[in-house]
Order: sequence, then C-alpha cells, then structure tokens
Amino acid sequence: MAEVERIIGTPDTPDAAAGGGKERPGADAEPEARPDAEGERAPDAAERERAPKGAQEERSPAGGPAAGTPAPAADDTSAVPAPAGDGEDASAPDQRLRGRRRVAVLFTVAAIAYALDLVSKIIVVAKLEHHAPVKIIGDWLQLEAIRNAGAAFSFGEAYTVIFTVIAAAVIVVIIRLARKLYSVPWAIALGLLLGGALGNLTDRIFRAPRVFEGAVVDFISPKHFAVFNLADSAIVCGGILIVLLSFRGLDPDGTVHR
Repeated sequence: MAEVERIIGTPDTPDAAAGGGKERPGADAEPEARPDAEGERAPDAAERERAPKGAQEERSPAGGPAAGTPAPAADDTSAVPAPAGDGEDASAPDQRLRGRRRVAVLFTVAAIAYALDLVSKIIVVAKLEHHAPVKIIGDWLQLEAIRNAGAAFSFGEAYTVIFTVIAAAVIVVIIRLARKLYSVPWAIALGLLLGGALGNLTDRIFRAPRVFEGAVVDFISPKHFAVFNLADSAIVCGGILIVLLSFRGLDPDGTVHR
C-alpha cells in the first residue's frame, strides 16, 4: 500500500486534493497588484487613464522632479529683475533725440515762414508801394501795399507798442515750450506761429516811423476783407492747427488724452 501511494502520489493538503491541480495563490498574480520596490502600489490601467496627461508626464518613480526638468541653478542671474532705472536710462537718449528732431522741425518751419514773409515784403515795398494795385483775380483779389500800425488785419492801430510786446512774449513762450516738444504736428503749428510773429515783429522794430512803433507791411487784399500779409497767414494757420490738435487731445509733449 505504501508502495502504491508512493507511485501514485498523495496531495499534501486537502485543498490541493480538492482543487485538482489548482495553482498556488500569488504564483501568477497580476503585476499591478504587486508592491513595487519602494513599497507603493503601482497604478493600474484604469487609474492611468483617469490621471491627467500632464500629471503622468511629471510623475517620476522616486517622487522627485520629472525627468528632463532642469534644476534651477544656484547662481543663475537670468531671473533676477533689472533695476527700475535701467530702462529709463536706456530710453532717455532716444527721447532726447526725438525732442531735438521736433525742435528742428519747429525752427525749420519758422525759418521758412519768416523768410517768405521777409522776402515778400521787400518785393512789395520795392515794386508795389506808391503804385496802383495789381489785380490777381479781378476785383476779388489784389496786391496792394499798405502800412499797418495795428495788429493783424489792421486791428488796433492805436496800440502798436502793446502788440509789439505781445509778439515778443509769444516768441519767448514758444521757445521755452520747444524744450518739452515731442509732437510733429505741434512743432509745425508752433513753427508757423513763431515765423509769423518774427515777421511782424521785425517790421515793428525796424520800419518807420520809429523803433517798436513801426508799421507792418500788408499787401494781400481780398474783396470785402482786411488787407494782410504772409506773416498774418502763418499765424492764423498755426492757430487753427493748434485748435484742431487740442480737440483731438494731442499735447505738445506727445501724450494723447480725451
């Protein structure tokens, strides 16, 4: 009997005999059910699908930073913000250069307006004074030399000295304002004012009857309108341009507001 049992074999346990060759538990267990080397359970397939993609990429086996993420260097100065004054110091030369260009535009326009007015008055005094008017468009527009002791368009002839002082003050204000000028349209407008004021001021200082009381030479005579000159035209055009710029909210320093 013992020999038969030795040949056939007897199961060691009743469970093994009843199971008829059933494998031992844990022999072929699912890999995800086994603890990993660090003692943590690895996530199964369902958990990996539910986890966000970014979290899967950043997760590392050791729980540290994700692979491929550069560690911050201790002496890295690229993230250190620059001092607040560096940007202002770097842009200051550019602002000064822009200001010089605007000032150059102002004085260029003023020089052109002044030269045209001066040359036109020299020609009018030499060719038209004490002569009959020259008709340009019939009676609607004529060239006629007239001496004007007042303001523009022959207003206020009894206040020649006052208008001379006002013209000189306007010139000083425009020159002082040029230091803070960063707008080309304002440079053109102020240049027209400056050139016109210089043109009429030259007449008031150097023409008869005496210094600071000289009469301005006017020669453009439209029908049913006051006689004026190119300096008056420059002043009026500059004033209109300033009004338009003010309505648009543009300041001489280049800022725009409502």
